[in-house]
Amino acid sequence: MRIGVPKEVKVHEYRVGLTPGSVRELVAQGHEVLVESCAGAGIGFPDGAYAAAGATIATDAAEVFKNADLVVKVKEPQPDEWKRLRPGQVLFTYLHLAPDPAQAKGLMDSGASAIAYETVTEPEGGLPLLRPMSEVAGRMAPQVGARCLEKEAGGAGVLLGGVPGVPGAKVAILGGGVVGANAARIARGMRAQVTVLDRAPRVLAMLDAEFDGAVATRFASHDAIEEAVEDADLVIGAVLVPGAAAPRLVSRAMIARMRPGSVVVDVAIDQGGCFETSRPTTHAAPTYVEEGVVHYCVTNMPGAVARTSAVALNNATLPFTLQIAEKGLARACAENPHLARGLNVHAGRITHAAVAEALGLEHLPVERAFAR
Repeated sequence: MRIGVPKEVKVHEYRVGLTPGSVRELVAQGHEVLVESCAGAGIGFPDGAYAAAGATIATDAAEVFKNADLVVKVKEPQPDEWKRLRPGQVLFTYLHLAPDPAQAKGLMDSGASAIAYETVTEPEGGLPLLRPMSEVAGRMAPQVGARCLEKEAGGAGVLLGGVPGVPGAKVAILGGGVVGANAARIARGMRAQVTVLDRAPRVLAMLDAEFDGAVATRFASHDAIEEAVEDADLVIGAVLVPGAAAPRLVSRAMIARMRPGSVVVDVAIDQGGCFETSRPTTHAAPTYVEEGVVHYCVTNMPGAVARTSAVALNNATLPFTLQIAEKGLARACAENPHLARGLNVHAGRITHAAVAEALGLEHLPVERAFAR
């Protein structure tokens, strides 16, 4: 199969769909790889490294999209990229379609098949292609939150870890999954006062055991969320419903009752955000102030540590890329139901139930999509 890797075009996005190491693995299996010139240059992967791994270097994105059977990216395709997709072509990347009807329509109109990293599953029930970026975003969240709490950045002038005689900041983390657990580890390591809220007793028990009580855990009732948010210096939104829009857990009224100069970091912004006051931002302008509270809502947080993120992502995606390349999409989905759950769009139809529900569109089950 011919596999194409275009350069990412989202603002300050330097990750790349395939690293030179991944290209070498694919070429060794007999596949052709076409990489847009400078696709990995921003994170220290020059064209020469790709050529040495066996890739052909394309002059521009148009050449990649024109010639590739399978396009491997990182972030959701932008409008110019929708127009370059064609029927029969496969796109493999993060999509986050639930809050993005324009992108969904663009992909449907293209006639291509689009597999979303964030809805591919594993036998244990997790999301293996979302996990590495969730780990990165979770670990970044206290870092960016700490920066935003500084006075010069618009915050209240609070040091996350405090000093002897002055307690550390109060950090509330909404969701104890991969993002939340990693955020708790870093925030606690920075000596903040950390509370994690979740609705799964099993998750709360696991976190309590891991931290031996050093991180507080609370069942995420409406009262508990309200109390924790309004008392926090930093709130990290770390909730996820696979494929669906994030639940809005924090109202504008709750944000307005937070202390001026407090901070919210909405890691769930890719799926629409879990704060009523959230709106997407970029690394070029990552924050804004709403109701006196600093909001950090960057939709590609891991892009700030692009080299670490790209390598971690490739570690997870490469086995699935190989399956698609070796078997073709229909057979790969038929033989691997976990990959099949990643298929969001096929030949103009939505093939993921949660995405279809979020967008108010008809759902075409994957098995029926390939039976047509």
